Amino acid sequence: MFKVFDPRQLAHAPALEMHNGAWVDHVDRPARAQTVADRLAITTQARDFGRAPLQRVHSAEYLDFLEVVHRRWSDAGRLGDAVGYTWPVVGRRPLRLDRIDALLGRFSYDAGTPVASGTWESAYWAAQTALTALAPLLDRSTRTSFALCRPPGHHAGADYLGGYCYLNNAAIAARAASDAGLARVAVLDVDYHHGNGTQDIFYEDGEVFFASIHGDPVTEYPFYWGHADERGAGSGEGATLNLPLPRGTTLGPYLDALDVALTAISGFAPALLVVSFGADTYEGDPICHFRIATDEYAKLAERIAGLGVPTLVVMEGGYAVDALADNVSAFLSGF
Repeated sequence: MFKVFDPRQLAHAPALEMHNGAWVDHVDRPARAQTVADRLAITTQARDFGRAPLQRVHSAEYLDFLEVVHRRWSDAGRLGDAVGYTWPVVGRRPLRLDRIDALLGRFSYDAGTPVASGTWESAYWAAQTALTALAPLLDRSTRTSFALCRPPGHHAGADYLGGYCYLNNAAIAARAASDAGLARVAVLDVDYHHGNGTQDIFYEDGEVFFASIHGDPVTEYPFYWGHADERGAGSGEGATLNLPLPRGTTLGPYLDALDVALTAISGFAPALLVVSFGADTYEGDPICHFRIATDEYAKLAERIAGLGVPTLVVMEGGYAVDALADNVSAFLSGF
């Protein structure tokens, strides 16, 4: 298996997030990625594919904002990390806005995703990590790649950040694969939380199939996406599959849902599978509520590998830091 990690992703170190009405220590700590990189002994670093692949997914206006937001926040006399506090719930439209507070609301949707001084650098290299891991799949020198990306990406939409995500690494890789000539690409999201950004990006795209197994958004973040009746629109109608599951889901019901997703993906006949893998489905995760044990992750991966499709695994969430390396290692062993 080809594995990529770039240490520049460690520069992202937000201090606090708003959680359940209080400011708490941010859970996406650099140690999350470092412990996995150390355990897997990853030595390959990211190549720089430039900004063009990012612009195939994200708007130029959003990328410009993300690159300068922390500097502008500091220039405005603000201390700490940049974070929004007002959002356009209705009537969201392309207004000419200048104040950094307004731009933060324009390009984000929650108060749990601050932009720190190193966020742009880390997010940029997370996207390049995914593209670097994709490359040997495109030239057929490997069948499986792992991109150890941080910060994660699947909550980031074309022009918004949220859910600890800034650039959508999985979507950037999937779009790059399509641009390289693969007619059909599938994205399977097995993070605890719904990959709303990935869904939004491909919702009307019939060339990319998106399937997600996640905590039921009736009770789980991000709440406003990931319901079972969201199936795509336009040329993408039927190319979105959401399989929400209740809190406390254990391996058996999870495998049942996974089989449904894999059957749908098989019917789509993709040339490449991108797996948004979140180890926050782990039974000991501090902010999530499924009950998958460490030794069960290999079983999930074995089912996915059974598709026989070249696969790029992109790291998303997972916040039980002490167990994260074991969980990631177990999952990858199934391939």
